[in-house]
Amino acid sequence: TSGHTDSRQDNHTTGGSVTLTCSVEDPAGLKYEWFRQTSDTSRKTPLQVENFDDSHTVITHGGRYTCRGWRREPEVLTPESDPVTIQETVSNRASLTLQPNWPQIFSGEKITLRCEIDGGGDTQWTYEWKPDKLNIPPRHSEYRINSVTRSHSGEYRCKGRKDSYSSTEWSNVIRLNVSPNKPKPTLTAHNAIIPVGGTVTLTCSVRGSADWKYYWFKRTSDSSVAQPIRDGVPDSISVSQGGLYHCRGGRGDPLFFTENSDKVTIQETVSNRASLTLQPNWPQIFRGETITIRCEIDGGRDSHWTYEWTTTSSNTQSPTHSEYRIISATVSNSGEYRCKGRKDSYSSTEWSEAITLTVSSQTPKAQLRADDTDIPVGGSVTLTCSVNPSSSGWKYFWYRGKKTSEPLTTPDVVFLSTGQIRVSQGGLYWCRGGRGDPVYYTDYRDPISINTISESGICF
Repeated sequence: TSGHTDSRQDNHTTGGSVTLTCSVEDPAGLKYEWFRQTSDTSRKTPLQVENFDDSHTVITHGGRYTCRGWRREPEVLTPESDPVTIQETVSNRASLTLQPNWPQIFSGEKITLRCEIDGGGDTQWTYEWKPDKLNIPPRHSEYRINSVTRSHSGEYRCKGRKDSYSSTEWSNVIRLNVSPNKPKPTLTAHNAIIPVGGTVTLTCSVRGSADWKYYWFKRTSDSSVAQPIRDGVPDSISVSQGGLYHCRGGRGDPLFFTENSDKVTIQETVSNRASLTLQPNWPQIFRGETITIRCEIDGGRDSHWTYEWTTTSSNTQSPTHSEYRIISATVSNSGEYRCKGRKDSYSSTEWSEAITLTVSSQTPKAQLRADDTDIPVGGSVTLTCSVNPSSSGWKYFWYRGKKTSEPLTTPDVVFLSTGQIRVSQGGLYWCRGGRGDPVYYTDYRDPISINTISESGICF
């Protein structure tokens, strides 16, 4: 007859107990022996019990238990029962921590789950982990993932085991969330233009995660390679030079880097001043005239400047040199003009003060008058030419006879002042105004006929 061992509980908690029952088919007159094995490799040892006649025993320690029945008269010794495994829960508490303890983990980062046993310093612990896919060597208190993936997401717990039949309770749960993509930081600038002698603050941030240090890069021309300028600094820096900036975040050991941020263009304002001049500087410009707006940089002779222009006119011309030349002005050229000088792609002067250009739709006409139309014997008359509407910068061109003839010169007439001549010969006289380079001419005025009076009083 074989023995059979039953337990009222396969596990018992700290400070508790479990009752084992040994039963056989014919128990009359039997006494009972109990055996305990404390590890898979240890030998069974008999339990010390107070009453061998009792088929029940109370145990307070974990182990692998068996029993058998026996009596002397007539002699009976049953085979040992099948074993019953009892797990004991010890009083030490297991706690699980995540290092680094970030609310969001990204694919590729390195993390460590650490199982700590409260008050368990003098014990040689082995460790168990959930989920079961973490089948790591059981004596390790740390589960290290050198490069996490999305498949590592989930809940984790641990316990500490003293031996095969005694352990702590399961620890607290840590929920691991692994994002499949590298984060991309956001780069913002509180201003896109650095004032003269000033700075601009740039801020780099990774949304929804912590403990980032930031790495900053700058490019100084469209063709240059971005160079590192700051490593492992907080999220904001101040810059005093123009350039094309970007950043990325880094954290952990070894460093895990984010994607690069989008680039931000920062323009630096240099101390040189741009000023505009109008050549010729006439208060009124007429349709068809040639004018030049010149941009000059104060103290900028040692630099190779390119130029930018802006205008409220409908002109779409946008030169890159210091002169804005309008060969034949029209009303559409009217408006405000400004310029700036650019040292490179990311540094320039401020915009100059505006020059207002007004192009008149009128065609200026010459007006001709004479103080007398008859020249007395041995005398002369004075002719005066002016331009309407009145404006400055005119020179006057005089003709006698046909308009296609050459302008009169000093031997022919006496030039008194701008716009006045004295003539002593009769004839048909014309005039017109002209200014600029190339010369812009007014229309001809109707001619005046000047007569010469002979000594006999006859007009010629």
